[in-house]
Amino acid sequence: MPMDLYRSGDHYVLHADLPGVDPASVDVSVDSGILTVTAQRSERTEHDVQWLSSERFTGSYLRRLSLGQDIDADHIAATYQNGVLTVTLPVAARAKPRRIEISHGAREETKIVEPSDSSDQHTTT
Repeated sequence: MPMDLYRSGDHYVLHADLPGVDPASVDVSVDSGILTVTAQRSERTEHDVQWLSSERFTGSYLRRLSLGQDIDADHIAATYQNGVLTVTLPVAARAKPRRIEISHGAREETKIVEPSDSSDQHTTT
């Protein structure tokens, strides 16, 4: 099954060509970081014909992709329209770029003052 895969902002998009496939036979699953796409194109049912050419594939499709840890597997979505399967794979929040705030100013220092003759200890900041 020919496919395209690209990143767009905070998600990846997979397009797989599955023309002539019954939508009910298409299955997309994720298990242990592996995305699996399966589909079935039934054999032609024409009987009593003399085939001159038979080039279109019939049978099962199977494609597996390793996702890695940057994908939010709980929010993967898929659609099948006009013979094209589209799978949207969101990037996990932990993998998204983020800005780190830099604090400015003096460091806080803590000083301990040894007591003189009194029994109280004083701590200042």
